[in-house]
Amino acid sequence: MPEQTPAEPTTSPAANIGVVGLAVMGSNLARNLASREGNTVAVYNRSRSKTDELVAEHPEAEFVPAFSYEEFAASLQKPRTAIIMVKAGGPTDAVIDSLMDVFEPGDIIIDGGNSLFTDTIRREKAVRERGFNFVGMGVSGGEEGALLGPSLMPGGPDEAWVTLGPILRSIAAVAEGEPCVTHVGHDGAGHFVKMVHNGIEYADMQLIAEAYDLIRRGTGKSPAEIADVFAEWNRGELESYLIEITAEVLRQTDAATGQPLVDVVVDEAGAKGTGAWTVQTALDLGVPVSGIAEATFARSLSSHREQRDVSGGLPGPAEDAFTVADADAFIEQVRLALYASKIVAYSQGFDEIRAGAAQYGWTIDLGAISRIWRGGCIIRAQFLNRIADAYAAEPELPVLLTAPYFVEALGRAQDAWRDIVATAAAAGIPSPAFSSSLAYYDGLRARRLPAALIQGQRDFFGAHTYKRIDKPGTFHTLWSADRTEVEAEDTH
Repeated sequence: MPEQTPAEPTTSPAANIGVVGLAVMGSNLARNLASREGNTVAVYNRSRSKTDELVAEHPEAEFVPAFSYEEFAASLQKPRTAIIMVKAGGPTDAVIDSLMDVFEPGDIIIDGGNSLFTDTIRREKAVRERGFNFVGMGVSGGEEGALLGPSLMPGGPDEAWVTLGPILRSIAAVAEGEPCVTHVGHDGAGHFVKMVHNGIEYADMQLIAEAYDLIRRGTGKSPAEIADVFAEWNRGELESYLIEITAEVLRQTDAATGQPLVDVVVDEAGAKGTGAWTVQTALDLGVPVSGIAEATFARSLSSHREQRDVSGGLPGPAEDAFTVADADAFIEQVRLALYASKIVAYSQGFDEIRAGAAQYGWTIDLGAISRIWRGGCIIRAQFLNRIADAYAAEPELPVLLTAPYFVEALGRAQDAWRDIVATAAAAGIPSPAFSSSLAYYDGLRARRLPAALIQGQRDFFGAHTYKRIDKPGTFHTLWSADRTEVEAEDTH
């Protein structure tokens, strides 16, 4: 839509923070900001109707409406601070350019959208070169979180955090007395951490779905009865937002048909791309995130209806062959398998954050990240306290799974975990996140992996060399000649 005709600038700057982009997330974040003592919020949207609507519906917020970028800039106290809540990609770049045209050096531009962290690195460099401060900020919690208190993951320069920190602390969710926000690191660090958060979210949701599927197929319980199971789980070590809402979804009855809602929803899971980004980035960093990857692939498989429609006749176990003798015991096994697999998913996510920090020169406090995820965000869960404790005890902990609490938890769960994965495979029930998490766990445990054979194969066909267990150096076997071994330059 065309830019509105600029209105006359306000006579004096009234707002300490502004929001550009007033769709649901932007509107709710603006309302959250306005509800906190000390904040006056300027609002601007490309289409004037959204601005007018927000101001009219929420007079209590005392918003300062602007109808041009010039008026928006004039309404903000210095250093001007503006949060962009528009679609990632080109629209975000366009708003940044427009703000730089009316802002002054030292002002702060915050991208609160789901931007790819490499775009944030690029933007931060370009904006900094023009004298502005740029912050890429992950925002988690959805529409409700934006309004009532999200988990916030800002990156950007230290200078910007001095101004921004008190504002963000005022609106963030609070967990155990602490606001769920921290200065994650510089340039793209905030969006990187938010990306990994979303990857863990993919894994968590897939694991829950697999648990539901196994219980329903194995016990014959209805969705409403399984909702009771999840509600009970939510009172124990699995307590989390996703477990809580799973019970709510399973209890919902479709008004039109009277059937459980879960039975009338098409079984094709959508995705916004952040799970794929997490997996692609992990591959680039050489970090195994198999649980997240399988969850992402499971969504892709669900969406390929044309392939599934022609594959239903493939051979497999009889569909009525899977029953369990003791439903309660089976449900407890599923619970333990879910908890163990969940631990793996979070551990892999924190591994990726550590590797990303090393690659991009960020200093990221993993314990602080676990603490700000305890409230507001989608993956908020009781056991994040256990992760925070683990990093408090050993900040450089190389593998989260090796912290004493998780060693004990995995020890309790592993027999059930193995039984559930084996049962699912024998019954022909897909459990990619359960099984890949267990395979990863056993890979970590293995004293020796078959990678030695792979390295021999690589040396055979590509002279990629190998190392030996009994002496230092790098070696190559002359496979096409007399097969003697020679020292070689490392080409791993």
